[in-house]
Amino acid sequence: MDGLLIVISGFSGSGKGTILNRLLKDYDEYVFSVSMTTRAPREKEVNGKDYFFVTREEFEKAIKEDGFVEYAEYCGNYYGTPKAYVEEQLKNGKSVILDIEVQGAMQIKEKFPDALMVFVAPPSIDVLLQRLRARGTETEEVIQKRILRAKEEVERIDKYEYLVINDNLDKAVSELHQMAEAAKFSTKRLSKFMAKIKTELNNI
Repeated sequence: MDGLLIVISGFSGSGKGTILNRLLKDYDEYVFSVSMTTRAPREKEVNGKDYFFVTREEFEKAIKEDGFVEYAEYCGNYYGTPKAYVEEQLKNGKSVILDIEVQGAMQIKEKFPDALMVFVAPPSIDVLLQRLRARGTETEEVIQKRILRAKEEVERIDKYEYLVINDNLDKAVSELHQMAEAAKFSTKRLSKFMAKIKTELNNI
């Protein structure tokens, strides 16, 4: 059986990256799909591990070559999910995690209706602001842009199947893993198997 595609979105500063790092460390059935972006790397981010950092010209060339499962522009920079890696890992039975913003997630939902859609939120907006400012990598102007973006994103949360409230890391990681385990056996995901059973019954 092909692997499960898991789409994780969340407000900038919600801590979804921390959750995913722990999930990948604790369970070997998941792989992370490294996104491509035109934004500059933050301190300690590694090219090819955290993101593929490219120029705007390189990204737009990949768009023309149909190299993405999805892509979007967010706060002045492109972000996209390279197609080849995702398809290869799913065929190998791995659960592939995509950490993408809402616009790209809606593209995935349309192309992969059996994907697991999860949104990560902080326990409060005060906590969100604290986390954003604690990074020390962004100006107050950029932080306010991220808050404006969050106001747009909150209107799309109901398009996701599950919500993880990141108040306790251990609990959030456990909940996400349980959601993925349950999604593997949903009738929507097993539609091909159900169609096979239906055909076999009709042939009796």
